[in-house]
Amino acid sequence: MVRHFTKLMELGRDEAHGLISLALALKQDGPLSHRSMRLAGRTLGLLFEKPSLRTRVSFEAAISQLGGSSIFLPAKDVGLGVRETVADFARVLSQYVDILAVRTFSQDTVEELARYATIPVVNALSDSSHPCQAMADLMTVQEILGRMEGVRIVFVGDGNNVARSLAVACALLGAEFRLCSPEAYNFPEEFRTRFSKRFPGLELDVSHDPKTGVQGADVIYTDVWTSMGQEEESEARRKIFAPFRVDESLMARANPNAIFLHCLPAHRGEEVTDGVLDGQRSKVIPQAANRLHFQKALLLWLLENDSAEVPASSASIRGPEEIWGE
Repeated sequence: MVRHFTKLMELGRDEAHGLISLALALKQDGPLSHRSMRLAGRTLGLLFEKPSLRTRVSFEAAISQLGGSSIFLPAKDVGLGVRETVADFARVLSQYVDILAVRTFSQDTVEELARYATIPVVNALSDSSHPCQAMADLMTVQEILGRMEGVRIVFVGDGNNVARSLAVACALLGAEFRLCSPEAYNFPEEFRTRFSKRFPGLELDVSHDPKTGVQGADVIYTDVWTSMGQEEESEARRKIFAPFRVDESLMARANPNAIFLHCLPAHRGEEVTDGVLDGQRSKVIPQAANRLHFQKALLLWLLENDSAEVPASSASIRGPEEIWGE
């Protein structure tokens, strides 16, 4: 049975908790642990339509530390959907690599690849979600604050792909999530509908006033105001989002021990000031580091679930905690 990781809404609560536990255990183990060669001989394909630093390097380092290797596939060289169909690409790549991570402009591309691939497909970022980032973020919260249950995370900015994945990750892991955004940049209606169906009885908390919206926050999180593909909106967004800049005065409205997170890269002076980004409450470097450890946990889970060790007649996929315990 092939398991994909294309969006967090398909993940179970126990699976989400297990992945975080496995990632923390792998981090504690270090790169030369007894698990360091678990993926020897396995190959990760990296299909990227967008530039990347943290996502690409963390995935390449992750598979390497687990004994495997990677092949980087720039979209301009591959010609996905141009030289051949997405379906043909997925079928062919399934013969060459063991798992495929995709960083793309469209969630539809990720879903189509998963539909035709016979290997696990991982969403390494799309226009609507960034599941690996969100899970590594919650891992960071657990590591630094010692818990996730009841932690209040306030995302200040656009209801973008990172914010959406964070909202879902918090719902899975027991944290409280609030989006603090300009009114026109709330979550899209389609996302709110899917969220309500996936988590009945749990409402998306949204505020449009940053000064009151961050009160009681244990974590203040922000992202760039203009994502890749929105460059023509840059000037307009700067004016609209200016009151939502995370500065020292806004951080002072959160809980006294609140931490600051940012998925990076940051536009210093726009969505966040230098004083906050470089300050003692900022945990953006440990947050970035945890991308490596979550990626390792995810690769182990997906590939070992897909290995010959799992009986073909198995009715369910092994949870991360089972792999951790081996």
